[in-house]
Amino acid sequence: MKVSKTTLKALYKVFDGIRRVLRGDGTVWLNVGDVYTSGNRRYRSPDRKNRARAMCVRPPTPKGLKPKDLIGVPWRIAFALQNAGWWLRSEVIWHKTNAHPESVRDRPTKAHETVFLLSKGQDYQYEPNAVLGSNGRRLRTVWDLQTEPLPRSSKWPDNHPAMMPLSLAYRCVAMTMQPGCVVLDPYAGSGTSLIAAHELGCQWIGIEIKPSFVDLIEKRVLSFDA
Repeated sequence: MKVSKTTLKALYKVFDGIRRVLRGDGTVWLNVGDVYTSGNRRYRSPDRKNRARAMCVRPPTPKGLKPKDLIGVPWRIAFALQNAGWWLRSEVIWHKTNAHPESVRDRPTKAHETVFLLSKGQDYQYEPNAVLGSNGRRLRTVWDLQTEPLPRSSKWPDNHPAMMPLSLAYRCVAMTMQPGCVVLDPYAGSGTSLIAAHELGCQWIGIEIKPSFVDLIEKRVLSFDA
């Protein structure tokens, strides 16, 4: 099976735009979670522990896959971008040390997502000592980081179901930034990458199509200047 033509077309359009404005030595960090086929179930009930799991509509099993198959979305996308001319430089496993439990009984509980480092060219900005791991060593390709959801009692409504932890965004920006750089996030979500850029002294541009997420971004970013 290949990534659907519709998905690839949308992805190429976004990444073509990124390539157009990216510096010659610029990089892209891409965080992608994997999913399973639906098993031909038509919906998924709400989950009070993880609202991102709820689905009012579940698509049928794609051609070439079987019910309950792990699709392999991250690598399918990575190969597509590699074929489009991007340099695929690293795969990082974000191990969620506080991952939500799952009710599954026929496979291990999922507790990680994939983060790819892509570059526009063969040579690019990367500072390996910007963020160090345990014992002062350079980071390996498995990052043990907790998820960081906003508490329900906080001053913002937690209306984003899958917020990226600031610790993850901070690492990515810190290792590939330059003084006075601009961080672009075309899928800004809850604005975490923009906050990381702000804390590291970078300018930033965020693009988000969902109005409620834009409101959340504004509240989170403005709070850092309060």
